[in-house]
Amino acid sequence: MAEFTFELNDDQKQVRDWLHGFAKDVIRPAASEWDEREETPWPIIQEAAKVGIYSLDFYAQQFFDPTGLGIPVTMEELFWGDAGIALSIVGTGLAAVGVLANGTEEQIGTWIPQMYGTPDDVKVAAFCSSEPDAGSDVAAMRTRAVYDAAKDEWVLNGTKTWATNGGIAGVHVVVAVVDPELGSKGHASFIVPPGTPGLSQGQKFKKHGIRASHTAEVVLEDVRVPGSCLLGGKEKLDERLARAREKVKAGGERVKNAAMATFEASRPAVGAMAVGTARAAYEVALDYARTRVQFGRPIIDNQGVAFQLADMRTRIDAARLLVWRASWMATAGKPFTSAEGSMSKLYASEVAKEVTAQAVQILGGNGFTREYPVERMHRDSAIYTIFEGTSEVQRLVIARTLSGMPIR
Repeated sequence: MAEFTFELNDDQKQVRDWLHGFAKDVIRPAASEWDEREETPWPIIQEAAKVGIYSLDFYAQQFFDPTGLGIPVTMEELFWGDAGIALSIVGTGLAAVGVLANGTEEQIGTWIPQMYGTPDDVKVAAFCSSEPDAGSDVAAMRTRAVYDAAKDEWVLNGTKTWATNGGIAGVHVVVAVVDPELGSKGHASFIVPPGTPGLSQGQKFKKHGIRASHTAEVVLEDVRVPGSCLLGGKEKLDERLARAREKVKAGGERVKNAAMATFEASRPAVGAMAVGTARAAYEVALDYARTRVQFGRPIIDNQGVAFQLADMRTRIDAARLLVWRASWMATAGKPFTSAEGSMSKLYASEVAKEVTAQAVQILGGNGFTREYPVERMHRDSAIYTIFEGTSEVQRLVIARTLSGMPIR
């Protein structure tokens, strides 16, 4: 296993610079248009596919980078370009991680390639966990999966919400309840193949930020999927449920559910997204402060502005280091004994909100207009403290991990 280092190797630098060039030349020029249109930027996704960024091979290479830094570097550079378009490009990855975290080798080999399609016919995938009454409270999930032994099929019913690519995806990964008595321990994940009857898109949300990313409800009405679409397989599920029942009877340790396994694996990546947005806003503010003249001198000559920029850069670098540490630990197989994954997501997401707000303030009236990108970056940053576990949930995870107590 690679030692932890702050220095990227030559291959990582080459990938970083390549991604930065794509973000600068392709994503940024299109950011305002797709934000206004509030539509999935299919041409940009296709361009990313043609150059190899939107592909299973590329993300597999980054995911299996022995240093753990491949994914955070990728996320930071793409989200430096624009959060909405970048999320459209990487949103399929959450569904892919769901399969990687819970699926068999055969399922991984069968379904993940279908999530991406080809450069000439790009596809997207959706991970469906949240529900109208069950967001952070996964134990309140109502979507049910019932096994039909006679046909070796699972029947899914329920409504999912806040699903990135929900309804427009080819492959949907759906988390559902298989044993209601076990609460969050009685969940499992299922593949819903393209064109499966009974799955439809509910309302599409008009959002405050990340508008180029499609977010919608997914409605499941008697959706039947083959038994082979249960991630991990039925034998593994039955064994896990049996262990959970025994531990519930004994009052033993908590058992992680399928959704949480996916979120734990992706939290440092979300932190890297936040770092990218924060860095982008900081750079705009720094450039503006150097060139904006007031009272006969650049505004960066004033301590009030210069000190803000100093704090912004310090927080961004600190957030990146937390993200890199958590990413390296996850790849090295080191347990998050202090909830380091949640720490990285919590701090980076809060930094993104703070830094983008400061950038708007430094630009003054100009920062409040759509003529400058910090207005959009500030709107986009709000999502980082909400999705894949709110900041409050991250603090709860950290506090429970540190104390060993069931803090509520």
